[in-house]
Amino acid sequence: MSDNNDALVEEAMAGIAGAQSLAELDEVRVQYLGKKGKLKSLQAQLKSLSPEEKREFGKVLNGIKQSIQTALAEKKSQLEESENSGPDIEAIDVTLPGVRALPGHRHPLATTMEEVKSILIGLGFRYDDYPEVETEFYNFDALNTPDWHPARDMHDSFYTTKGNVLRTHTSAFQTRAMKEFGPPPLRAMTSGRCYRRDEIDASHFPIFHQLDVIAIDENISFADLKWVLYQLASALFGEDVQLRFRPSYFPFTTPSAEVDVMFNGKWLEILGAGMIRPEVLQAGGVDSEKWQGFAFGLGLDRMAMIRHGISDIRLMYENEEAFLRQF
Repeated sequence: MSDNNDALVEEAMAGIAGAQSLAELDEVRVQYLGKKGKLKSLQAQLKSLSPEEKREFGKVLNGIKQSIQTALAEKKSQLEESENSGPDIEAIDVTLPGVRALPGHRHPLATTMEEVKSILIGLGFRYDDYPEVETEFYNFDALNTPDWHPARDMHDSFYTTKGNVLRTHTSAFQTRAMKEFGPPPLRAMTSGRCYRRDEIDASHFPIFHQLDVIAIDENISFADLKWVLYQLASALFGEDVQLRFRPSYFPFTTPSAEVDVMFNGKWLEILGAGMIRPEVLQAGGVDSEKWQGFAFGLGLDRMAMIRHGISDIRLMYENEEAFLRQF
């Protein structure tokens, strides 16, 4: 296995060294680090290993990934420098008319976020902001996702040099809220940017926005969760809104469901929800024998796309004035 790993690194280094443009370099990156890349196929071997072997093999895979990422970054810097080193032949035509400054307005993502927050505040939930750079404890471990858990691989996270992680979901706020606001009852929420190593396409971006909600009390049930979701959906989509609950799995809730809304004649997934697991309550210092609660998280990017008929998530991050003026 070691010889195969060394051969993979050598092959990747040769491909990186031979890239003649940023486009070719990106093809090499996808070939080795993409969702269907060669490193992912190696990671699939983890399922058949024992816990000790997983830890050792995981270190090897991290070393390979870091070596390739470092080489990619160095090559990218070289290519950018060579592409930008040519003479600047563009001149400013001072005879052209000036550009008229148009009045600004809120981004469609921001308006969607504020509207959802306003509805939930009206239902009794308090809003607070939480760190975007999180510890692994709050982002994973406290949410019943230890380092061996397969769901952790799906997040494909960004790590800092100090070992922290850019939060992969706003669910990371749950344990902080439980600890900060003391014993229940508790109704809290947060929203903001999240980060994952997604390949960019019409529906995926490395930066995206979520809103997460928790409610903890003595007798909270799944019926209370459904009531809140219907109140939220009817305020956003109209009183005759139709919701569909599909059984699902999340490490931090059970039972869990994915929720779809009927919009323009189609079912569209808008959020994941469920009853908070006892392990998560205990991590937040809450007695799971006395208290129970629900949690749900919705993707604000998708919500904005549904409401405004936006077909490509990239449009919301390119800041094209002609696009933004429509809202």
